[in-house]
Amino acid sequence: MNAAITPQPGILDIALYEGGKAKIEGVADPIKLSSNENPFGPSPKAVEAAQATLGHLHRYPPIDHAPLRAAIGEVHGLDPERIICGVGSDEVINWLCQAYAGPGDEVLYTEHGFSMYRISALAAGAKPVTAPETDRTTDVDALLAACNDRTRLVFIANPNNPTGTMIGQDDLARLAEGLPPAALLVLDGAYAEFVDGYDGGAALVGARENVVMTRTFSKLYGLGGLRIGWGYAPKPIIDVLNRLRAPFNLSWTQLDAAEAAMRDRTHADFCRTENARLRVWLADALRAQDLKVDPPMANFILARFRDREEAEACDLFLQSRGLIVRRVAGYGLPSCLRITVGDQASCEKVADAVAAFRVMA
Repeated sequence: MNAAITPQPGILDIALYEGGKAKIEGVADPIKLSSNENPFGPSPKAVEAAQATLGHLHRYPPIDHAPLRAAIGEVHGLDPERIICGVGSDEVINWLCQAYAGPGDEVLYTEHGFSMYRISALAAGAKPVTAPETDRTTDVDALLAACNDRTRLVFIANPNNPTGTMIGQDDLARLAEGLPPAALLVLDGAYAEFVDGYDGGAALVGARENVVMTRTFSKLYGLGGLRIGWGYAPKPIIDVLNRLRAPFNLSWTQLDAAEAAMRDRTHADFCRTENARLRVWLADALRAQDLKVDPPMANFILARFRDREEAEACDLFLQSRGLIVRRVAGYGLPSCLRITVGDQASCEKVADAVAAFRVMA
């Protein structure tokens, strides 16, 4: 390779993202519980809307996303002019780093925070910085102590992935108030819909000039395969991000399916209710096997084992039963397994398998 042809600083420091495992060798139809997907699938209305787009795929999609932004605004009580739509919330995160961080700047997040924060910071040439958590939960004081005049973005996943823990509105407001003047607080609400009474930080965005919220259609709405997300921010920030957004970043299929999914509140409410019921059931079942589980707030459970060896042994045993969960050593949690809350049958199979493993152990 020509030594003179080199990427920008930071890019070679990016470790390739690894998604949740989807296959087990020798198992024809495993149960995938490794990527926090909706076990009930998308709204039938979203599927119908997606299928209806197939006849005009030769036409470019609209560039303003107006119907989708209107639907989001209507459901969440937000100004559509302050909403931007992207290829998953990951694209919005990338835009924020590209727009507001660069060489000499710092991007701050918690020690067990989502890996895309580091990837997007490095891609922008900025320095990723982590602050310690307390009992696997965001520590506002630690984040504020880690801020300095180089801090440009502070990312908080609330609830957090992969821990499943979250902090309350008062702590979020205190964090926003205490940031340096040049820093933005980004509230990643990928799992916000699974928390009763939580607006994902929307009210805080509405009240301040230094807060941004990101959301996704991949989790509650079951559209992970289509890659659709959105952000809500002060209008000046939306105007900046729209300068980075490609004109046709979302297809007809993405736009129409997402709009239908957002408007189908019956299906969304069913998925939310079932998840809330089953995550309590599964958490209690795992605790009954002497595993440690923090109160789960999203659509997955972080099970804590004695040590890394036991966690990995349990993972292998679950695979032998056709169950795929997620190891999270890459997030600094080697003695844990993250388990998606599936449907009733999947949860029962996980509980039975863990009980069988504990007997063997």
